[in-house]
Amino acid sequence: MAPSRHVVAVDIGGTDTKAALVTGTPEGVTAVKHSRRGTPRPVGPILDLVTELVGELRQSSEHPVDAVGVVVPGVVDEVNGIGVYSANLGWEDFPFAAELTQRTGLPVAFGHDVRAGGLAELRMGAARGLRDAVVLPIGTGIAGALVLDGRLYSGGGYAGEIGHVDVGHGEPCGCGQTGCVETVASSAAIARRYSIRTGRPVNGAVEVAERVRLGDQDAVAVWHEAVDALARGILVLATLLGPEAVVLGGGLALAGDLLIEPLRDRLDGLIAFQRRPELRLAALGDEAGCLGAALLAIDMLEDR
Repeated sequence: MAPSRHVVAVDIGGTDTKAALVTGTPEGVTAVKHSRRGTPRPVGPILDLVTELVGELRQSSEHPVDAVGVVVPGVVDEVNGIGVYSANLGWEDFPFAAELTQRTGLPVAFGHDVRAGGLAELRMGAARGLRDAVVLPIGTGIAGALVLDGRLYSGGGYAGEIGHVDVGHGEPCGCGQTGCVETVASSAAIARRYSIRTGRPVNGAVEVAERVRLGDQDAVAVWHEAVDALARGILVLATLLGPEAVVLGGGLALAGDLLIEPLRDRLDGLIAFQRRPELRLAALGDEAGCLGAALLAIDMLEDR
């Protein structure tokens, strides 16, 4: 059995950066202390924040810290530790692993936030025991961690961008395309589209979900459009990959049956010959990214 390791995990998000002191093995990890800060801009202040968080959590640990795991959004080259591109956070071809190793004096495992969350769900969450699955967090954007034959697939850092599949609604997306899934189905899009439709600002998709439960017809319409786009995106995944299950995570998955039941019904109406994936809710919540970052760090240590 692998020895228990002690690592600091950092999940850099578009709004918040989450960090944790984590202990465990490749089979499973536990966060023993958490920290959360707003994510600054651009990359220089982000590096300062990560260095500060690592230092604080390292100092608070009762055991020597063995390594650091850091995960980010965007296009990521995990092999070389490079953040290839992030439109929202403002970097391009930045050597995160090398820079943070120099700053912290610790080995750094660097990865993609969604794939790291998928790794955590695969080893210790809702995807455990599956050979073929997609872990699909729905937040500010939508991207999937692809589990193929029991292993995560990255496609050189480009795989899993199901949020940018054209499902035919015609609305423009910030990526430059039109009709993208996430333009109507992401948590951010649901809140934005409801506010535009009604002229009433809301505090995120969770509030729209509450209005759906109360029978607000504008909320129901926006929710229906989101479910339709998401079902069409999942149909693409089913057609190309044939997953056993799609594990839904992120903020929108907090809606539970309000999301799962109409999504299941719409998917049933679209499925023809494809294997019908089971729809599951993620088990690890917004901790998945940090837990996955810790697993990446532990895997790196075990491979040495």
